[in-house]
Amino acid sequence: MIHLQPVILSGGSGTRLWPFSREQYPKQLLSLVGAETMLQATALRVQAADATYSLVNAPVVVCNEEYRFITAEQLRAVGKESKHIVLEPVGRNTAPALTLAALLAAQNGDDPVLLIMPADHVIRDVDAFQSAIRQAVPHAAAGAMVTFGIVADRPETGYGYIQRGAQIDDAYAIARFVEKPDAAIAQGYVDSGDYLWNSGLFVMRASVWLRAIERFQPAMSKACRAAFDGGKQDNDFYRIDKAAFEACPADSIDYAVMEKLADTPDLGIEGRIIPLSAGWSDVGAWDALWQVAEKDGAGNVIRGDVMLEQASDNLVFAQGRLVACVGIDNMVIVETPDAVLVADKNKMQDIKSIVSRLKGQQRGEALTHRKIHRPWGWYDSIDSGERFQVKRIVVNPGCSLSLQMHHHRAEHWIIVKGTARITRGEEVFLLSENQSTYIPLGVTHRLENPGKFPLEMIEVQSGSYLGEDDIVRFDDTYGRK
Repeated sequence: MIHLQPVILSGGSGTRLWPFSREQYPKQLLSLVGAETMLQATALRVQAADATYSLVNAPVVVCNEEYRFITAEQLRAVGKESKHIVLEPVGRNTAPALTLAALLAAQNGDDPVLLIMPADHVIRDVDAFQSAIRQAVPHAAAGAMVTFGIVADRPETGYGYIQRGAQIDDAYAIARFVEKPDAAIAQGYVDSGDYLWNSGLFVMRASVWLRAIERFQPAMSKACRAAFDGGKQDNDFYRIDKAAFEACPADSIDYAVMEKLADTPDLGIEGRIIPLSAGWSDVGAWDALWQVAEKDGAGNVIRGDVMLEQASDNLVFAQGRLVACVGIDNMVIVETPDAVLVADKNKMQDIKSIVSRLKGQQRGEALTHRKIHRPWGWYDSIDSGERFQVKRIVVNPGCSLSLQMHHHRAEHWIIVKGTARITRGEEVFLLSENQSTYIPLGVTHRLENPGKFPLEMIEVQSGSYLGEDDIVRFDDTYGRK
């Protein structure tokens, strides 16, 4: 029986989907299409359908350390809990990420077939995707590196292409990879029928990838092995050695390995491509999301509290307020509590310039949302001014904040839903709805939710400095310093 190990590559910042996607809360953690987040949908996409392979239910996930807790929680929420979440201290593109995943999958002498999936893709026809997996697994089990080529239904200039070569059983040899073309060349590719969109989806044995990366990218292979060997397990997470990984070259799976296979026959590894027609999109920008999302009779994609009048072919998302649009066409309007994007749908590439300017000015809107997720729940900074800040805090059942102290601020806590267990200095007591307490500056304190339902609290901070780095932690369930 062939063991199939899902590998989810959950890196990237999704800057062209700003302001929904932020550096510390990227697009794969968002519900952009359907009820599940893109990460959750990716994890749920693979099910053992027949005797072709046995599925390893828990995926190997490679993600940035900054969003480790929300990644683990989202997987747990859909029954795909994993003890194999590899944390990258810095981004180094997909080839090093896959190398880390392959090292983890092979660490006990196993050699499973890896199904490598970016966490930020949409696949509408899951049955067709399952069928393509069953088609690919025997090729990969025999030692080939398989990629899925998306059957092009339009001359897309935003994707790379793969030219298919000679047919090999129910797959094709890879003739060549080509960069993103201009409109005329893209049309020629579609008309020829020999070119497929490069999906970024792969199927191969762990040992095959490790052999190929060592041959083509020895410095990358050495750095990844050093980072992995110097790492350690920490609850659900595998923390690699930061210094070793920072020294690793950055490159994609295609550039690092796949494009070199045809020119290196002595390696004994063949690249193969299987055509896939399954409603695929990498949802790299708002216009791509508009392409795959359900539309009204005028071609509009809307979410939230939106009213349209004489408007067509727009994407309008509202998170917190009413958004009304009159007499507009082909626009993208995205409202969040701290930023609003208004853009021509044909100018999506230029959103990167806005994000770059925000980063250059060190503005928080490039990095995080107003609503911040933590391993215990989340908080939303709903108001602030000179020497004060107001937060709405929600603590999940059975969870607690760290035992901590602040040098520069005092806090008033008002319970609005649920029951809280409060530690304040030497005191430990319970508060219920409509009760409150005061945490003086410099006093050790902790907030816990002992109940079975979420605890909701309003916190009013006051003091000379209100930054998140004014926290001295004495004890923390989640291992944070």
